[in-house]
Amino acid sequence: MTEQTGWTKPTPTALLVLADGTVIEGFGFGATGVAVGEVCFNTAMTGYQEILTDPSYAGQIVTFTFPHIGNVGANAEDVETVDMARIEGARGLIVRAPVTDPSNFRSQDHLDAWLKARKIVGLSGVDTRALTALIREKGMPNAVIAHDPEGKFDVEALKKQAAAWPGIDGMDLVPGVTAEKDFCWAETTWKLGAGYGAQDKTAYKVVALDFGVKRNILRLLAEAGCAVRVVPATTPAEEILALKPDGVFLSNGPGDPAETGKYAVPTIRKILDAKIPTFGICLGHQMMALAVGARTEKMHQGHHGANHPVKDFTTQKVEIVSMNHGFAVDPKSLPANAVETHRSLFDGSNCGIALTDRPAFSVQHHPEASPGPQDSHYLFARFVEMMKARAA
Repeated sequence: MTEQTGWTKPTPTALLVLADGTVIEGFGFGATGVAVGEVCFNTAMTGYQEILTDPSYAGQIVTFTFPHIGNVGANAEDVETVDMARIEGARGLIVRAPVTDPSNFRSQDHLDAWLKARKIVGLSGVDTRALTALIREKGMPNAVIAHDPEGKFDVEALKKQAAAWPGIDGMDLVPGVTAEKDFCWAETTWKLGAGYGAQDKTAYKVVALDFGVKRNILRLLAEAGCAVRVVPATTPAEEILALKPDGVFLSNGPGDPAETGKYAVPTIRKILDAKIPTFGICLGHQMMALAVGARTEKMHQGHHGANHPVKDFTTQKVEIVSMNHGFAVDPKSLPANAVETHRSLFDGSNCGIALTDRPAFSVQHHPEASPGPQDSHYLFARFVEMMKARAA
């Protein structure tokens, strides 16, 4: 036999370096450079653009378990960040297969170019199922994701950077994603062939306390007839109450709820004491729980995906929902006036509460979807009914 020649191993152009020193090689796309964050995995098959622009993913590097990500490209409509010029979402992206050219009638850009514009580092060629198994076994690791087209890395320096990052536990990330000033929202939901609509009439005034709100939450509130005014996370309760809202919404957001709660919980307590109808989602759910005396805890692997089964005890129905959180409310810490309304059927963690002495409820999952199923859209109608009952 003659010796074969010409076989060369391609040079890795991107690395994922875990805090424990593990180095995973692959091929870079998107932005070049280095980013540090917490590695989580997401099981959604679609909606990667909504996920990467969800402010709740600030500080995280997202691993997709679905192997083919990027095939439908990117467009200006599938964005969940309100202020794309200022607010960051995910810090990195890890996928199995190389990103191919887009094939979708709505595509306006290649995912690679879109990531470059967003300054998000991408890494392909990774066995994402094996990385997911590692996260399930050891928890969500702190890590550095690095991309250099020449494949030149100071691996030891990257290991030190990953090990030195303190992690999201104990970190308040809301200041980087909340609104800088008040604004009103009137855009409604998307329809094929028509795009997003515009609100033509309103019935209730809602103040949304912005911890990193998603666009589709605001759209669904507007669709339900709410005149929505978004205010920064640090807005005092007195200013919110002075607006005389019919309801208050507590938004989703990133980071450790206990840290954000140091300034947000006193505000929420005053709103609840005023008995104004209040609705919270994700971080807003955790904030409401903290405000009534419950505790939150860091989860081992978190919930990230669009296929999570949750039971609503108020209807006895099981919904498939979208999830994105690394902290959860400890149900054992709930006070007597907070009833558990929703529970994850994956691990039994708390996914919703309602207060018995005040018109307030919240859920851990994302009923607005984007991406994900729309099984829980009824919660926005439930909020409106609560405001209607108070007005009557």
